[in-house]
Amino acid sequence: MYMKTPISIAIITKNEEINILSCLKSIEFADQVIIVDSGSTDNTIKIATDFGCEVFIENWKGFGAQKQSAIDKCRNSWVLVLDADERIPAETAKKIAEICYSEKSADGYRFPRKNFFQGRWIRHMGWWPDKIVRLFKKDLGRMSDAEVHEEVLVNGRIEDLDCPIEHYTDGSFSKIFQKIDQYSSLGADRAYREGKRCSIWEAVLRAKFTFFQDYILRLGILDGRQGFTLSITDAINKFAKYAKLSQMSNEKN
Repeated sequence: MYMKTPISIAIITKNEEINILSCLKSIEFADQVIIVDSGSTDNTIKIATDFGCEVFIENWKGFGAQKQSAIDKCRNSWVLVLDADERIPAETAKKIAEICYSEKSADGYRFPRKNFFQGRWIRHMGWWPDKIVRLFKKDLGRMSDAEVHEEVLVNGRIEDLDCPIEHYTDGSFSKIFQKIDQYSSLGADRAYREGKRCSIWEAVLRAKFTFFQDYILRLGILDGRQGFTLSITDAINKFAKYAKLSQMSNEKN
């Protein structure tokens, strides 16, 4: 037995049995782990419960609101927001513990994130260092209300850390295309509410530029076949978002 770090870790899940155990093993140092699940039909809830997590089952509210619900259940003054497919390396866990016990800490911390795709660490296309705020004092931080591409907002001083969070994004094409469909729909809905409109030809041009930008300008070509795949799927996602926006524009006008 060893002393746990006085920190609460907030995670949202749905059918994450492939990822959740590795995630939880990487955060065994934490005093509290909150899981807010939105209706898993696999072994996610059992794995989390057996691991000693505090598990809550709630209807889906959107990424920002769902994560905020998990944060609201945290009892410690420090909170770390984590995704089920992310891991905390040993050196990062050590740094987090130092921060939690420090009397001269910042109010929030930004980590570099190492993104792995189909077995490869992606170093280009803006995927590294991919800095994200995840650790913060609970009374000074909250999630944005965004349904997708949510972020931690901190009312105070934020410092950058050198130690990373590791992210193992799903490399199966079926899951990739499911996520593209979900995210592009959310993005199109938001764009429409903001008054944006577009034609199908603009969607095509945006997709072409996205591929060129990722693969050439952002050097995705240096990330091998994984870089090519990500550039293609990013372009498909862009086309899907603006094609759906074009359809909405035509149907509602």
